[in-house]
Amino acid sequence: MTCVSDLLDALNVITGGRMVSCMDEVKHGNHPFVIWKSSGIYGKEVLEIPGLIHGDPQKKIRKVAVCMTMTELSIELAGATGVDAIVAHHPIADAASCGGVTLRDYLNLYGIAALECHEAFHGLHPGIAYLHGHKVKKSDISYGGVHGNVMFVGEPLEGVHTMGDMLARLDSFMGLDMEEQLLHSERRIKNNDNIQETSLLTRGAIRVGSPASPVKHILHIFPHTGFSPEHLRQAIAENPEVDTVLASISRVYEGHELIRCAQELGLNFMVGNSHVLEILENGLPLAYALSALLEGVEVVMFRDRVTSTPVHQVGTERLREYAQHVSAAHLMGKNVLSFH
Repeated sequence: MTCVSDLLDALNVITGGRMVSCMDEVKHGNHPFVIWKSSGIYGKEVLEIPGLIHGDPQKKIRKVAVCMTMTELSIELAGATGVDAIVAHHPIADAASCGGVTLRDYLNLYGIAALECHEAFHGLHPGIAYLHGHKVKKSDISYGGVHGNVMFVGEPLEGVHTMGDMLARLDSFMGLDMEEQLLHSERRIKNNDNIQETSLLTRGAIRVGSPASPVKHILHIFPHTGFSPEHLRQAIAENPEVDTVLASISRVYEGHELIRCAQELGLNFMVGNSHVLEILENGLPLAYALSALLEGVEVVMFRDRVTSTPVHQVGTERLREYAQHVSAAHLMGKNVLSFH
């Protein structure tokens, strides 16, 4: 039988040995992929620990789920479908990853082991560049001395000549036509045309240029990692052949300083896949690798789908009546703060 320890071994194969072997290794403070993530918001930092976060290494496993960010939805789905271990891409934390309750008790309730990988997985494959239509010629994972500030310089793949080609390629790979059909069906079933869905709202788009704009040299950036207009000017000075800036994972919207900077420099600017679709860019290859390495273990992928609906149109009529009653009877100034 396959055990949790075998799952950890598989992650070590996948990452080239980047997983933590034990918590003593974490406490020594010298593992390169054990990283504090903090933006200075008091009490909200988290320590990334690539490896087994919770669970018995000798526990037998028959079914493993791969997800981007573990939440109470993941834990409940795992419990309901017989999943023995969850491999989350992003860091796992008490409360944040388990519905505000304690992680250990929640996972123990359903007998689920939890593992994470994040930074230890990044940089292992060229898939994100490939999906966007270019081959990386140069890369930097801490551009400008900022840890995690990833930047690629690439050239278009065969058949990719314009920004329109890049957008069409993304739509095809991501199956956004199916997402459109799904949203259309949901709106029809719920008789509500105001429902919106993230993967469609955040699909690739051109900010500077047009679908016909030629693409020959690409600067691929990830704005949420700290890439600034100063970094853009520096990168173009170092790579003057670049004609197109591609921002993915995170994006920028009209009026952003990076877009203005690109215009000043005479560059095309487009946004590609958002963080919403990283489960397909990184999660799916990870799931395939685990499936190949763990003989006899079923591997499934948990994918989030988030929608936006005007509050007065959510749910059934009975549910809306319930929410309105509870709000009026109990939440409109009826509670007195007490500190004991």
